[in-house]
Amino acid sequence: MSSETPAENIMPPDAPELGGKGKSCARQVGRQEEGTECLEPMSKRQRKKLLKQKQWEEQKDLRRQKRKEKRQKRKLERQSKSDTSNKGNDRKRMRREIVPSTLRLIVDCSFDDLMVPKDVKKLHKQIQRCYAENRKAFHPVQFYLTSHGGQLKSNMNENDKGWVNWKDIQIRTEHYSELIQKEDLVYLTSDSPDILSELDEKKAYVIGGLVDHNHHKGITYKKAVEQGIGHAQLPLGNFVKMNSRKVLAVNHVFEIILAYLEKRDWKEAFFSVLPQRKGAVPLGETNDSSQHALSEKEDEDNDSDSN
Repeated sequence: MSSETPAENIMPPDAPELGGKGKSCARQVGRQEEGTECLEPMSKRQRKKLLKQKQWEEQKDLRRQKRKEKRQKRKLERQSKSDTSNKGNDRKRMRREIVPSTLRLIVDCSFDDLMVPKDVKKLHKQIQRCYAENRKAFHPVQFYLTSHGGQLKSNMNENDKGWVNWKDIQIRTEHYSELIQKEDLVYLTSDSPDILSELDEKKAYVIGGLVDHNHHKGITYKKAVEQGIGHAQLPLGNFVKMNSRKVLAVNHVFEIILAYLEKRDWKEAFFSVLPQRKGAVPLGETNDSSQHALSEKEDEDNDSDSN
């Protein structure tokens, strides 16, 4: 028998074994031959780290945008705090300047059954104006609505539900004679022969809550005489020339009284309220005809029986 070993089973004595790392290197060598770098296998931890790094790079612009938004938000917050502080100081200054008057000003709503719904709506708007002006006045009056009910209350419930939360006003169903002593009452009416020269802040002045389109001339004066209470008209004719009627709307009378309490001058009070509304000019001057036409139109919308 021959002692020679078959050629295919003969291995060079220095050839490495192809197992374990040897196989890996062989694969890597193969990659090198194909033009790929020879890399050690990547661990799971390394893959996570590389993934996080990639995500970090990809989100760089997003982080920059978020930082910018935070800076803007902080800037706006600082501005808001500064504005609030300034407004608070303004309100404090205003509170120091505001000195409420002891004068009582009453809108008598007992003429409800004499008005059609259209007029009731106009009266409601005039009362809203009175309320708003009194709230921002330097010397707000003690504001009363008396004999409140009927059409007016229904209109307010329908169109201005917030009236139930109005502040600094007494809205009462009672007649003013049930709330105020008789000797303190003065009815303001353009038909009174008495001219009001000064406001007595101990008194309660009544404005007739009636939009009458001249249908009920003299009704408030007649009412004051029948009740035996004081009455007077504002000294309009002493300072103002008007081609339109002297009858003023409820809110006009209200605003003139607020203006007088601030200025203590009837002329200034009248002209701070009337110029664009009634075509009013100082005595001795001539009304502009176009302004007169405008004032006549407004008379139709706003007239009450007060002055």
